[in-house]
Amino acid sequence: MTSRILMLASALAACGGGTGLTDDIQVQIRDSAGVRIVEYAGESDIEAPFALAAEPLYRHGANPGDYEFEQINFGRLFPDGGAVLSDEWSSELVVLNPDGTTHEVLAGRGEGPGEVGFVDALFAPGRDSVLVADRRLGRVTLFAGRSIARAAELHRSIGLRVAGIGSSGELLLATSVLLTAPSFRTGFEGEWRPGHMARFDMETAALDTIASYDFVPRIPPELEWWDPIEAVGQVLFANGRFVYTRSDRPEVTWRLPDGTVTQIVRWQAEPAHLTEELVESVEAAQRRRTRAEYRSVSEARFEEILEEDMGTYSASVGRAMPLFGFPFADGEGRVWLPSYRPGGFLEDASPYTVISSDGEWLGQVEAPPGFRILDVTSEFVLGVFRDEMDVESVVVYALVERSSIPAQPSRR
Repeated sequence: MTSRILMLASALAACGGGTGLTDDIQVQIRDSAGVRIVEYAGESDIEAPFALAAEPLYRHGANPGDYEFEQINFGRLFPDGGAVLSDEWSSELVVLNPDGTTHEVLAGRGEGPGEVGFVDALFAPGRDSVLVADRRLGRVTLFAGRSIARAAELHRSIGLRVAGIGSSGELLLATSVLLTAPSFRTGFEGEWRPGHMARFDMETAALDTIASYDFVPRIPPELEWWDPIEAVGQVLFANGRFVYTRSDRPEVTWRLPDGTVTQIVRWQAEPAHLTEELVESVEAAQRRRTRAEYRSVSEARFEEILEEDMGTYSASVGRAMPLFGFPFADGEGRVWLPSYRPGGFLEDASPYTVISSDGEWLGQVEAPPGFRILDVTSEFVLGVFRDEMDVESVVVYALVERSSIPAQPSRR
């Protein structure tokens, strides 16, 4: 076993913008049985060496002739700055050109070839290709240009979602966070139900489970059926490796596609607690989502449903919240940890903490108010902006070196 201590206070301060540093911030990097372990002592809110540009490159969704998005759940960037978006409520895949001026519907609602039901994963593996996993239809479809290049059934992997694409074209899967029914939270030993990582061969339909992990905890008895601020285990795929986080632990774990652990990063963090003020701030968003989900119910029934949901939030006041929201990986293999926001993953989650693929603590990235990041490459940041009328539009920013950002705050 080897070990080395690196004093980071001066190095981190040199990055610029650090406000939470102390003289004893340090990182210990050691190898243990072939696993690289990186441990940071203390907490730091330094700024990352890159940031969103002050002004967006383009915005689509708020201009005449734009696609009218209802609720965007996934989005991916193409190398040229174009993007593909999944709209959950319209069940359509929409492709934007590199300057955001035009759009095209790649796939519409339906059950036939090239149609979609409920998208739960979306990727842009090539310059002009899109891979979409459809939970409702139980299949994955690869589009090349505007044509179907390949399709495969995923019925054998019910309960799994696509986390990434392997080097040989195999799909890397993990237990879906959509499995939230009360019946799924019982019938297991221990405090956490295990999730699973797996590989799926699209040619042979072979499914191999390679590792398990803590997925979701038991619901506290006082909440009975739903926990609005529960922690969750989440799996990504970045730079050829699985990446695992559990949102109540300040820790990230990297695994090879065969399940072998290669790196663990840990840091110090204390959770915030749910307050009455936070519950009040959640209600407007909860009202919007409930209205969208229960469009056909009477006003009286709508208010009953909303009251039940908000009552569960109120019963959780004082409890510790997760340390971060649903993470994602960017095109450079960096892991982005959104700030946790009670109320769901569709809310903006700035600032984002970013960790490199080799475990370096890069710092925090701020996003404009109302802007939720969907995807990041070496050059671009794709996200959703929701205005005061709850209208969503797609916005793309350049990702620039922090030294090139003007001193004044960015404008929306």
